[in-house]
Amino acid sequence: MAGSNVTALFRASTAHSPSYFTLSRAGGAAGGEITDFCIPCNPYFPTPAMFDELGARLRDILTYYPSSADTVTAELCRVLGLNPQTVAMGNGSTELITWIDHLLVRESLAVPVPTFGRWTDQPMETGKRVDMLLLPEARGFALDVDAFVRFIRSRGSRAAVVCNPNNPDGGLLTRPQVLSLLDQLHDLDLVVVDESFLEFADEGPEVSVVAEAVLRPNVIVLRSLGKNFGLHGVRFGYLVANPALAGRVRAALPKWNLNSFAEAVVFMLGEHGREYAQSLRQVCRDRHDMTRTLAQLPGLTVYPSQGNFVYVRLPEGVDGTVLRDRLLAEHGVLIRECGNKIGSSSRFVRLVVRPEPDVRRLVGAMEQVLYGQRVTAPTPPVPEAARPMLAGVPAGGLAEPVAAVAPATGPVPVPRAVVPESVAPAPAALVPLPPPLPLPLPTPDAEPQAAPARLGPPPSPEPGVSRPGLARAMTAGYKSSGTAAVDRLITGT
Repeated sequence: MAGSNVTALFRASTAHSPSYFTLSRAGGAAGGEITDFCIPCNPYFPTPAMFDELGARLRDILTYYPSSADTVTAELCRVLGLNPQTVAMGNGSTELITWIDHLLVRESLAVPVPTFGRWTDQPMETGKRVDMLLLPEARGFALDVDAFVRFIRSRGSRAAVVCNPNNPDGGLLTRPQVLSLLDQLHDLDLVVVDESFLEFADEGPEVSVVAEAVLRPNVIVLRSLGKNFGLHGVRFGYLVANPALAGRVRAALPKWNLNSFAEAVVFMLGEHGREYAQSLRQVCRDRHDMTRTLAQLPGLTVYPSQGNFVYVRLPEGVDGTVLRDRLLAEHGVLIRECGNKIGSSSRFVRLVVRPEPDVRRLVGAMEQVLYGQRVTAPTPPVPEAARPMLAGVPAGGLAEPVAAVAPATGPVPVPRAVVPESVAPAPAALVPLPPPLPLPLPTPDAEPQAAPARLGPPPSPEPGVSRPGLARAMTAGYKSSGTAAVDRLITGT
């Protein structure tokens, strides 16, 4: 696929990456194969045997109407141990977000950014005010619960959303922190805890507040099935709330909003619980391994995540859109560049956790595009036609290779296996780099990048910090989203 064609596809889909099918129809990579590090779903579930079973039933699944949503919901609740009166199933979590906005968000909604785009875009599309608190990069994008509550009070927001873990950075609030947030916001019209990726966390079930949601009058917990079960194409998810809230959403949903594939998968789950649990454990192991591997690349900052993805800051001088387009066009590797996420920029990419052979392909492709060679083992020089983006890297690597970063403050826990500091490869392992692409490189008087956050417990907040001072601290380093109204909301100016 030509690079210009790749760029055109992404520019035509500004709210989200183009679909796998769109990219495949456009030609994909050499040989037609795309390794997908963009769409965050479980690579180990369903099992091959489950796919065979679904394939054998394909004719019936496509031919006949599904059962009612009540029937499918009742089976899901039986498997999960939930009361059907507290659950509403939707055709993907996006359908539920749409109805939550239409039915329950009256005038304004507060949300930390960057986060899942539908939580900012959907309310704005229906004319609501969206109050956005910028998550500070210097703290590893950790959410300070008390600071978020103060922000909500200062803005007068009537609804609030937190994603736990957050997308795209994978930051996780502990259960006590989430409960503290719910207690402090008991007077709001609505508080949503989006747990779409919580199944992938090391201690996901212990962190969930599903049991609390059914007891509170203003709380909804949103859960995804497509991501967890590796079946984005099926489009199914659910919410849990007290019977009144859940019933209000359930009554608004269209009839037969769940398809026959969703029904078939839900009725298979009870027989495959062990395989599902094993798949989640494997994703956790892969996440730790992938984080360590990426942290060895000079100049990359890899933030600790509890989702099935990692958030990565690229080296100085690298535009994520150029990296994305070249990885796809030259190597058949698809990544998520985060320049269209409010609160993020093209300096950041999100990489989905995948099996080790796929990670080797990703790392090899990134090494060729960024440095022009492998940085872990010597290889022949790359052809002139595939010149690297960071050809100015000295033979010993960047001056400050960056390890995976844990937040200096906030709730994201350090992973059990702490990622060691990355070490620049020995000069003998590298060969001379080919000429660079004409990309903007930092100048001596360029604004210095904030130092990576240190590992360790969060420092205590300084007493007497004024609200304007807090606002400035929370938006430190923020430049521009490209939209003046959004910039004013984020910076408070």
